[in-house]
Amino acid sequence: MTRAIGDLQSAFLSPDQVAASAEVMGLDTQLIADGTYFAAEIDGQIAGCGGWSRRATLFGGDHSARLRDPRLLDPMHEAARIRAMYSDPAFVRRGVGRAILARCEADARDAGFREAEMMATLAGEPLYRACGYHPIENVAVVTSSGIEVPMLRMGKTLA
Repeated sequence: MTRAIGDLQSAFLSPDQVAASAEVMGLDTQLIADGTYFAAEIDGQIAGCGGWSRRATLFGGDHSARLRDPRLLDPMHEAARIRAMYSDPAFVRRGVGRAILARCEADARDAGFREAEMMATLAGEPLYRACGYHPIENVAVVTSSGIEVPMLRMGKTLA
């Protein structure tokens, strides 16, 4: 995750924004507890990770408590959350992110969700668009240091 945040965002954000983004990104261990977080391996190395959630939290890790909402979503009226998607920079463009995303979407669909939403980084946006996600709104997340990190809320119908 640290390498993905630091390396892959540098083409889209300033160094200060990359550093500040670590405040609002990372793993929410509730995903692991819920059994909805996955890791992909290639040649015995973790190549990527990501998950989905039936909880209201849209993004943020354990350390970003202000962003967390553990409320369970209503799959008939609310979108599942795609969360904490990261590819190790050594494994980008090898289908890792796409495979994890497809697994998350299938599991969310099996759980009764009709839609999925995520808060995408600018580095992740091209993959998500290629996988059928559309922009919902541009968001500037303000960190505790006052630095704004641009992100994009995106959604997709899971039909």
